[in-house]
Amino acid sequence: MIEPVRLSKRVAEMRSCSRREAEQYIEGGWVRVQGQVVELPQSRVADGQQVDVDPKAQLAPLLPVTLLLHKPPGYDWDASGPRPAAQWLVPQNHWGPDRSGIRMLRRHLIDQRCATPLEHAASGLLVFSQERPILRKLLEDAALVEFELNVDVHEKVTDESLARLRRTPVVDGRAMLPVKVSLAGDAGAGSRLRFAMKGCHQGQVAQMCDQAGLRIAGLRRIRIGRVPLANLPPGQWRYLLPGERF
Repeated sequence: MIEPVRLSKRVAEMRSCSRREAEQYIEGGWVRVQGQVVELPQSRVADGQQVDVDPKAQLAPLLPVTLLLHKPPGYDWDASGPRPAAQWLVPQNHWGPDRSGIRMLRRHLIDQRCATPLEHAASGLLVFSQERPILRKLLEDAALVEFELNVDVHEKVTDESLARLRRTPVVDGRAMLPVKVSLAGDAGAGSRLRFAMKGCHQGQVAQMCDQAGLRIAGLRRIRIGRVPLANLPPGQWRYLLPGERF
């Protein structure tokens, strides 16, 4: 009986290439075993199993990617919480109308780091990235990136409460950067406010609303820098487009 062999060895023999090149073909999603794409070079294949390499296979380097997720409320932005939002980053939640043109690979969904803190009860745009320049910009230079949020409050917003919100905010005894606040309309029996602010300071909006005598009914982040949430549905993710910049 012939023992199963590593898929990378079988591909190397089929393509007359090195083992490392065979691994690149596999990790690039170009190899099928019995008709199913397999991206793990260490997978074992039996002698009778059909292995095919896509005729369009390329040995292009596997570049890091950035993912945008519409986080539903009740999930934690980082991996330390009991309900991490990263659990939504699975193939079945990839948004169908994604216009990036990127071929989805297993490697795109691992080693992703969230760079945009957001409250547990809030919903909206989260950024996960494998790209160091993007992580550096969103984490180390967060004070330079503008975030836009829709905030629904239970009360009808008055001119007085709006004026309080527009004062330079003081959060936990520390003066923050000025925040642009505008009335966006009604939200049921209450009002919807739009906040445009720089930096990811969790709890800042809640403290500002509390100081203005307003109770938050819902909070959703709709933009990070120049990248909008747009019509990305809750619980789904897409790739950052090549031309998009934060």
